[in-house]
Amino acid sequence: MKALTFSELQEGMELEALEKSPIDRVQLVKYAGASGDFNPLHTVDSFAQSAGLDGVIAHGMLSMGFLGQYVRALVGVNADIKQIKVRFQRMVKPGDVLTCRGKVAALNADEKTATFDIAAVNQKGETVTAGSAQVKFFD
Repeated sequence: MKALTFSELQEGMELEALEKSPIDRVQLVKYAGASGDFNPLHTVDSFAQSAGLDGVIAHGMLSMGFLGQYVRALVGVNADIKQIKVRFQRMVKPGDVLTCRGKVAALNADEKTATFDIAAVNQKGETVTAGSAQVKFFD
């Protein structure tokens, strides 16, 4: 993905998508270790089932991390990420393939800032995590 510059952006512009590999159990265990979130809902099927789920679910913050990675890939070293806000809308399960998508929501030419609407969408087309990112460009 080629990093964008401020001058390339237009309000309403769809941004290049980033497809992640299918979520797998090893990734969930690694994320638990990295985040310190060892809730067994994310790693132990029997525990998740006792809570009324079909099996383990991914950490919500994992999909937010993917969106952070996406925004960084979009702007590269051409901008600082000032803020990312999201809302978790659906559970993510092992095997799900998330695609990060974005659109330019607003531009401020005086400050060289952009607001992107961002979302992680699963293979069924369902939005699992959505929000916005504000970035400040250097160019």
